[in-house]
Amino acid sequence: MASLNAYSFLLVLFITSGVVIATKKNDKFIKENNCEAKMDMPCVLEVFDSIFKTGSVTNKCCGELLVLGKKCHHALVKRALENPIFKNLDQKTIMHNSITTWDNCLKLSHSPSPSA
Repeated sequence: MASLNAYSFLLVLFITSGVVIATKKNDKFIKENNCEAKMDMPCVLEVFDSIFKTGSVTNKCCGELLVLGKKCHHALVKRALENPIFKNLDQKTIMHNSITTWDNCLKLSHSPSPSA
């Protein structure tokens, strides 16, 4: 029985250390690529709402999201999901929403703009 408890403890320790390493790697990528400074706050909130709630992203904010880049976008969403506030959310749904938001902005950037 003691060996089972020791095994369980080691397993939890291993998994937890993996999460810490992933978080540090994610934070390092965000910092090295200056991800947090590439979008203005209203656009950050708009994209956040489209991923974590419901809503759409304006052309302006889609442009900022695309300049941010897919890797920064993904890293920031993953970091947000690490916040205990979001622990009860379905992470698969959030990641799906994140990809959908990115894809919609990408499509919007490739669509011809209406003539003025």
